[in-house]
Amino acid sequence: MTSKVNKQHKNKIREKMNNLYNQSDVSGILARIEKLTTNSQRQWGKMSVGQMLAHLNVALETALGVNSPKRLFIGRILGPFVKPNYLSKKPLGKNAPTDKFYILTDNREFETEKIKSFKLIKQFFDGGPTKCTSNPHSFFGQLSPEEWAISQWKHFDHHLRQFGV
Repeated sequence: MTSKVNKQHKNKIREKMNNLYNQSDVSGILARIEKLTTNSQRQWGKMSVGQMLAHLNVALETALGVNSPKRLFIGRILGPFVKPNYLSKKPLGKNAPTDKFYILTDNREFETEKIKSFKLIKQFFDGGPTKCTSNPHSFFGQLSPEEWAISQWKHFDHHLRQFGV
């Protein structure tokens, strides 16, 4: 009975968290992306604005099941300890380590990636939990659709803050 109560409590907390299954949260992310330009400058990190959008797109494609990077050994060990903080209301920190699968160093065309971001966010929202991947996250392992939606919102928020929007 206790685990059922804990699960219900966690679900109520997550319902109040920003996520890409919430229409107003999606609208907010899309409005922030709309403010980006080819001249948007990063406030930390190494990516250009086009690379940043491409990075977000590849990560969202993971949540949609389009790609499935392999589980990282270090994630199998540390993932369970870091996951609660990752899914908390606390914003993601600057310069956090990234799976090599998501590091894109080639030049990316900003407008192409921006259009793709809009398309993928809409696809994720419209598909809802039933269209979310059941594949594990490369670092954190199994995530519920709601956890994917929270993590994707946090990831977009993190990188949009990186570019001042």
